[in-house]
Amino acid sequence: HTCAVINAIDKQSPDIAQGVDRAWETRIDPGDTDELDLAGAGDQGMMFGYASNETEELMPLPISLAHKLAKRLADVRRAEILPYLRPDGKTQVTVRYVDGRPAEVEKVLISTQHRDGAESLLKDDLWEHVIEPVVPEELYDARKLHKALLVNPTGRFVIGGPMGDCGLTGRKIIVDTYGGMARHGGGAFSGKDPSKVDRSAAYAARYVAKNVVAAGLAERAEVQVAYAIGVAHPVSVMVETFGTEKIGRSRILELIDEHFDLRPGAFREYLRLHRPIYQKTAAYGHFGREDHDFTWERTDKAASLRASAGLDSAAAVNA
Repeated sequence: HTCAVINAIDKQSPDIAQGVDRAWETRIDPGDTDELDLAGAGDQGMMFGYASNETEELMPLPISLAHKLAKRLADVRRAEILPYLRPDGKTQVTVRYVDGRPAEVEKVLISTQHRDGAESLLKDDLWEHVIEPVVPEELYDARKLHKALLVNPTGRFVIGGPMGDCGLTGRKIIVDTYGGMARHGGGAFSGKDPSKVDRSAAYAARYVAKNVVAAGLAERAEVQVAYAIGVAHPVSVMVETFGTEKIGRSRILELIDEHFDLRPGAFREYLRLHRPIYQKTAAYGHFGREDHDFTWERTDKAASLRASAGLDSAAAVNA
């Protein structure tokens, strides 16, 4: 036995629960009958959502490719296309940008556990069966990228999983989100139910940012929301469009306020976050996924946002 799982589930502090179950708004105004004012944020903090029109899923290209490579790596192992691979593995992609747009995939790193003695097979096999099927050929020069390809740079990766390293790492918050292309409030997602805005508000912020970009209001959008524990309404909402906006940022912020209710009780309902859907987020990221359970990836607000902005609907991003 090389791994122990400790089951230590306990009740939440009643000091926290009283603010989650009955928000500050209803405590200071007993006459407030809005049900969405009942649910307070489960913690304080800031959360970010991001979208960019550089990929079909409106995600940054480096993290999009890294997730697709990781998924392909698992697929070829499970299908026994490369039967000497073992379960542990991860990927990293370096992309050169010109004027804010992806121009070239310059480096790919794949670390993958393998059967002892398979070291000499890895580079060419991973190139043929993992990299070529995933990375668009117009984004790289094959000779250059093959030369720059890093596979298990220590030279050997036979021991993997919990046996392979010591110490603990938190959930990888950057690979779970945007690969460093956007800011992060610092709160991890995994292990938290939707009352914890670290998770649920980050999903809501992605939903807002993706619809802003899908509507063509900006080519890139980063939405920040901030909460106080036990308070229903966000204490701050900000938007950054990095100079790519098609209308004023203040107007985009007004449209966000008009079209999106960012109270936890509201977005938990319209994103249907109370369902048992989170196991799938344990690998390949929380965003940019084509899965009907990932409701924060919908762009169902794009048309109404564009109409309210008075822009030509034909120019909206098809997402």
